[in-house]
Amino acid sequence: MKEITALDFIHSPFSLIGNEWMLISAKQGNRTNSMTASWGGLGVMWNKNVVYTVIRDSRFTKQLIDHTDTFSISFFDHEEYQKMYQYMGAVSGRDEDKISKSGLSLLYDGETPYFGEAEYTMFCRKLCCSPIRPESFAVESIGPSFYGDKDYHNLYIGEILKIMSK
Repeated sequence: MKEITALDFIHSPFSLIGNEWMLISAKQGNRTNSMTASWGGLGVMWNKNVVYTVIRDSRFTKQLIDHTDTFSISFFDHEEYQKMYQYMGAVSGRDEDKISKSGLSLLYDGETPYFGEAEYTMFCRKLCCSPIRPESFAVESIGPSFYGDKDYHNLYIGEILKIMSK
């Protein structure tokens, strides 16, 4: 893998995140976990290149990200890794070691987990976490449409420290 700049990363976040998905990975102590996500974005905030992602209250990965300073976002060839994405999004890391069952090669950059098979990995420093709650919805239908179970998301903004490309 080689390091590239944010300006060299020319992929559409709409396609990459919304259609092809990503893995969000974090480590707390001796526990590492990843989850599939298809909501988020890339942009600029506070004069920094950032990743925006959302994680539900119930997700084990949220517990890990809340207790660490860094996390990674990994993008894989969707066609080749679709079953992995589905598995990593459906099974909780609280219940089993998803990573060992995924067939992926877990690596670390310092304390930040990532995968050797990823096409791209963004190493991020957590800058902000903000809960998304019903009182913040400007469109009333969002709550009933996406949060009937009251399992709300939290918005995370992470500064992109490094991007690695295959």
